[in-house]
Amino acid sequence: MQQIVSTDAPATAGRFGTLLDGFRQRFDAELAAWTASRRRRFAAEVPEADELAEAVDRLAAAGGKRLRPALVWFTWRACGGRGEGSEEADDVRPLALASELLHTYLLVHDDIMDHAATRRGLPTAHAELARRHGERGWRGDAADFGRSAAILVGDLAHTWAHELVADAARRLPPGRAEAVQAAFAATAREVLAGQYLEVVLAQRGEATEDDLGRVLRLKSGAYTVERPMQLGALAAGAAAELTVPLSAYGRAVGEAFQLQDDLLGSFGDEAETGKPAASDLAEGKVTWLVHHALASAPDAGAAELRAALGSGELAAERVARLRRILVDCGAVARVRAMIAERLDTACAALAGLDGRLGADGSDFLAGLVDFVAERRR
Repeated sequence: MQQIVSTDAPATAGRFGTLLDGFRQRFDAELAAWTASRRRRFAAEVPEADELAEAVDRLAAAGGKRLRPALVWFTWRACGGRGEGSEEADDVRPLALASELLHTYLLVHDDIMDHAATRRGLPTAHAELARRHGERGWRGDAADFGRSAAILVGDLAHTWAHELVADAARRLPPGRAEAVQAAFAATAREVLAGQYLEVVLAQRGEATEDDLGRVLRLKSGAYTVERPMQLGALAAGAAAELTVPLSAYGRAVGEAFQLQDDLLGSFGDEAETGKPAASDLAEGKVTWLVHHALASAPDAGAAELRAALGSGELAAERVARLRRILVDCGAVARVRAMIAERLDTACAALAGLDGRLGADGSDFLAGLVDFVAERRR
């Protein structure tokens, strides 16, 4: 991948890490304070429902990269937003919180759909609620209760996210407020459509490149990077001369992020990713990696890969064989080439904005390219 923006990758990566760590410390404290206040109010209305709020709080506080809220903040800074301590910072802070709670909502529901037992090193919401059902000796099926209650946990996180967007809208001038609300609604709509399409493709067991391109664009290109950046830019009142290239950058980085995620879903270290080895294969996800492998692997390898898709937990020996198939047929190399192509596109878009972005925001966006290229979890 050519280095268009950063000629000193280690320095850029170090600056990115410093910016992200500083943001994460501030953000985690703000998120904890906000969810605690809403949890008290929610429990005061219906004490039994505190368990739902606790589950949101537990998952939101368990960490994560905080990439989406950071993109809201640093794009706002790149487009002229003033830093911490300024009155204007209060305009964008609710949008950063909302992006994380929208993500929390989607993670809870995604874990139900994937039958996942852990998330961020903790029991998933539905697994923990099922455990408590059994521990209390309640009637009925514990697993069914856990899933039903976890759906409500996700719904609560979604409700809180919209409450935060409404708070941001009240702070912004009318034109910006309407644009921000429309962008946030589009974010939720697109990622849900992309998620459903991914489920449909898994059930079919096959996908065209057009299908996979739509999933990549909707579920990650837009949701992970482009839309959070759009929220920050809109809150700052950025002009089209900034928002158009920033959108191109965001779409490309978001797609690269998901393609890297696909590699980690089959090759990632469980200790780092928090997911079982080759979880994507076990769940039957038809990714670009799988698509390329089915098209190019020898018949025996393709048949073994197809049989493994959606088969549930895979033994270590089988995982090793499947990984060898993915490497030997060239599928891994093709996905890595797709990642490099998108990161080059992102670098070119950012280079075209040289000198027109605020320093912190510009450094963060440049460093994000290296972060995505090198991420291991």
